[in-house]
Amino acid sequence: KIFDLGSSKCINDIVPDSHSSSTSSQGRVAIQSVDVSEDARTLVAANNHAEVFAWNPSDATMKQDGEPFRPVAKFRAHQLGAYLLHAKISPDCRHLVTTSSDKTARLFDTTTWQLTQTLSQHKKWVWDAVFSADSSYLVTASSDRSSLLWNLRTGTPVRQYTDHDYAVTCVALNDSST
Repeated sequence: KIFDLGSSKCINDIVPDSHSSSTSSQGRVAIQSVDVSEDARTLVAANNHAEVFAWNPSDATMKQDGEPFRPVAKFRAHQLGAYLLHAKISPDCRHLVTTSSDKTARLFDTTTWQLTQTLSQHKKWVWDAVFSADSSYLVTASSDRSSLLWNLRTGTPVRQYTDHDYAVTCVALNDSST
Protein backbone atom coordinates (compact mmCIF):
# COMPACT_ATOMS: atom_id res chain seq x y z
CA LYS A 1 0.00 0.00 0.00
CA ILE A 2 1.11 3.55 -0.71
CA PHE A 3 0.19 6.13 1.92
CA ASP A 4 -0.03 9.92 1.77
CA LEU A 5 2.29 11.15 4.52
CA GLY A 6 0.14 14.20 5.28
CA SER A 7 -3.27 12.54 5.56
CA SER A 8 -2.09 9.04 6.58
CA LYS A 9 -4.54 7.63 4.03
CA CYS A 10 -3.85 4.87 1.57
CA ILE A 11 -3.68 6.47 -1.89
CA ASN A 12 -2.86 3.36 -3.89
CA ASP A 13 -2.55 -0.37 -3.63
CA ILE A 14 0.13 -2.32 -5.46
CA VAL A 15 -0.45 -6.03 -5.80
CA PRO A 16 2.33 -8.42 -6.77
CA ASP A 17 0.96 -11.22 -8.94
CA SER A 18 2.67 -14.17 -7.31
CA HIS A 19 2.21 -17.90 -7.46
CA SER A 20 4.75 -18.76 -4.78
CA SER A 21 4.08 -20.62 -1.56
CA SER A 22 3.94 -17.27 0.26
CA THR A 23 0.82 -16.17 -1.65
CA SER A 24 -2.23 -15.79 0.58
CA SER A 25 -5.73 -16.99 -0.31
CA GLN A 26 -6.50 -13.38 -1.34
CA GLY A 27 -3.68 -13.46 -3.91
CA ARG A 28 -1.39 -11.33 -1.76
CA VAL A 29 2.29 -12.04 -1.13
CA ALA A 30 4.40 -11.10 1.90
CA ILE A 31 7.06 -8.57 0.90
CA GLN A 32 10.63 -8.81 2.22
CA SER A 33 12.15 -5.64 0.73
CA VAL A 34 10.99 -2.46 -1.07
CA ASP A 35 12.75 0.47 -2.71
CA VAL A 36 11.92 3.52 -4.82
CA SER A 37 14.36 4.93 -7.35
CA GLU A 38 15.69 8.45 -6.83
CA ASP A 39 13.82 9.66 -9.94
CA ALA A 40 10.58 8.10 -8.55
CA ARG A 41 10.01 6.22 -11.82
CA THR A 42 10.62 2.75 -10.43
CA LEU A 43 9.22 1.00 -7.39
CA VAL A 44 10.43 -2.51 -6.58
CA ALA A 45 9.17 -5.03 -4.08
CA ALA A 46 10.65 -8.47 -3.48
CA ASN A 47 9.50 -11.45 -1.48
CA ASN A 48 11.71 -13.87 0.38
CA HIS A 49 11.16 -16.48 -2.35
CA ALA A 50 13.36 -14.32 -4.63
CA GLU A 51 10.53 -12.95 -6.75
CA VAL A 52 11.00 -9.30 -7.73
CA PHE A 53 8.15 -7.06 -8.88
CA ALA A 54 8.70 -3.66 -10.52
CA TRP A 55 6.22 -0.85 -11.12
CA ASN A 56 6.34 2.55 -12.79
CA PRO A 57 4.22 4.65 -10.39
CA SER A 58 4.27 7.66 -12.73
CA ASP A 59 2.58 5.74 -15.57
CA ALA A 60 -1.03 6.94 -15.44
CA THR A 61 -2.15 4.20 -17.84
CA MET A 62 -1.35 1.52 -15.28
CA LYS A 63 -4.30 2.33 -13.04
CA GLN A 64 -7.68 1.63 -14.61
CA ASP A 65 -11.12 1.86 -13.03
CA GLY A 66 -9.97 1.56 -9.44
CA GLU A 67 -7.87 -1.52 -10.15
CA PRO A 68 -4.53 -1.72 -8.34
CA PHE A 69 -1.26 -1.11 -10.16
CA ARG A 70 0.09 -4.16 -11.94
CA PRO A 71 3.84 -4.77 -12.19
CA VAL A 72 5.65 -3.84 -15.40
CA ALA A 73 8.16 -6.61 -14.65
CA LYS A 74 8.25 -9.76 -12.56
CA PHE A 75 11.19 -12.15 -12.35
CA ARG A 76 13.03 -14.58 -10.08
CA ALA A 77 16.28 -12.98 -8.92
CA HIS A 78 17.82 -16.09 -7.34
CA GLN A 79 17.27 -19.81 -7.82
CA LEU A 80 14.30 -21.63 -6.38
CA GLY A 81 14.90 -22.39 -2.71
CA ALA A 82 17.10 -19.35 -2.05
CA TYR A 83 15.86 -16.57 0.21
CA LEU A 84 16.01 -13.03 -1.11
CA LEU A 85 17.01 -10.73 1.73
CA HIS A 86 17.36 -7.23 0.25
CA ALA A 87 16.65 -5.30 -2.96
CA LYS A 88 18.04 -1.83 -3.68
CA ILE A 89 18.00 0.47 -6.73
CA SER A 90 21.23 2.31 -7.55
CA PRO A 91 21.41 6.13 -7.23
CA ASP A 92 21.72 6.45 -11.03
CA CYS A 93 18.51 4.35 -11.31
CA ARG A 94 20.15 1.98 -13.81
CA HIS A 95 20.70 -1.09 -11.60
CA LEU A 96 18.92 -3.19 -9.01
CA VAL A 97 20.93 -5.28 -6.57
CA THR A 98 19.44 -8.23 -4.70
CA THR A 99 21.08 -10.19 -1.90
CA SER A 100 20.41 -13.77 -0.95
CA SER A 101 20.99 -16.86 1.11
CA ASP A 102 22.70 -18.33 -1.97
CA LYS A 103 25.87 -16.36 -1.00
CA THR A 104 25.51 -13.89 -3.90
CA ALA A 105 24.52 -10.36 -4.73
CA ARG A 106 23.01 -10.02 -8.18
CA LEU A 107 22.73 -6.94 -10.36
CA PHE A 108 19.94 -6.36 -12.86
CA ASP A 109 19.53 -3.71 -15.56
CA THR A 110 16.41 -1.67 -14.69
CA THR A 111 15.46 -1.08 -18.33
CA THR A 112 15.42 -4.76 -19.36
CA TRP A 113 15.37 -6.45 -15.91
CA GLN A 114 18.03 -8.83 -17.19
CA LEU A 115 20.80 -10.16 -14.93
CA THR A 116 24.05 -8.31 -15.64
CA GLN A 117 26.38 -9.53 -12.86
CA THR A 118 26.56 -12.11 -10.11
CA LEU A 119 28.91 -11.18 -7.26
CA SER A 120 29.90 -14.44 -5.60
CA GLN A 121 32.94 -14.10 -3.33
CA HIS A 122 31.10 -14.47 0.01
CA LYS A 123 31.10 -17.82 1.82
CA LYS A 124 27.72 -17.43 3.57
CA TRP A 125 24.46 -15.50 3.17
CA VAL A 126 24.67 -11.97 1.75
CA TRP A 127 22.26 -9.90 3.85
CA ASP A 128 22.60 -6.35 2.59
CA ALA A 129 24.16 -4.15 -0.07
CA VAL A 130 24.56 -0.43 -0.68
CA PHE A 131 25.72 1.50 -3.75
CA SER A 132 28.25 4.31 -3.81
CA ALA A 133 26.87 7.76 -4.71
CA ASP A 134 28.08 7.41 -8.31
CA SER A 135 26.73 3.81 -8.60
CA SER A 136 30.12 2.43 -9.62
CA TYR A 137 30.84 0.61 -6.34
CA LEU A 138 28.83 -1.64 -4.06
CA VAL A 139 29.40 -2.76 -0.47
CA THR A 140 27.94 -6.12 0.58
CA ALA A 141 27.42 -7.55 4.08
CA SER A 142 27.58 -11.27 4.83
CA SER A 143 27.17 -13.91 7.52
CA ASP A 144 30.78 -14.87 6.77
CA ARG A 145 31.70 -11.94 9.08
CA SER A 146 32.92 -9.78 6.21
CA SER A 147 31.96 -6.86 4.03
CA LEU A 148 33.26 -6.47 0.51
CA LEU A 149 33.68 -3.32 -1.57
CA TRP A 150 33.05 -4.22 -5.23
CA ASN A 151 34.10 -2.37 -8.36
CA LEU A 152 31.01 -2.82 -10.53
CA ARG A 153 32.87 -2.05 -13.75
CA THR A 154 35.05 -5.14 -13.24
CA GLY A 155 32.77 -7.21 -10.97
CA THR A 156 35.63 -7.82 -8.54
CA PRO A 157 36.12 -6.92 -4.88
CA VAL A 158 38.66 -4.16 -4.29
CA ARG A 159 38.54 -4.20 -0.47
CA GLN A 160 37.61 -6.77 2.15
CA TYR A 161 36.64 -5.79 5.69
CA THR A 162 37.04 -8.86 7.92
CA ASP A 163 37.59 -7.78 11.53
CA HIS A 164 33.98 -8.43 12.55
CA ASP A 165 33.26 -10.74 15.48
CA TYR A 166 29.83 -11.76 14.19
CA ALA A 167 27.80 -11.92 10.99
CA VAL A 168 27.52 -8.61 9.15
CA THR A 169 23.80 -8.18 8.44
CA CYS A 170 23.60 -4.54 7.38
CA VAL A 171 25.83 -1.95 5.80
CA ALA A 172 25.86 1.80 5.12
CA LEU A 173 28.14 3.93 2.99
CA ASN A 174 28.89 7.65 2.99
CA ASP A 175 31.23 8.44 0.13
CA SER A 176 30.11 12.06 -0.16
CA SER A 177 32.88 14.60 -0.56
CA THR A 178 30.89 17.31 1.26
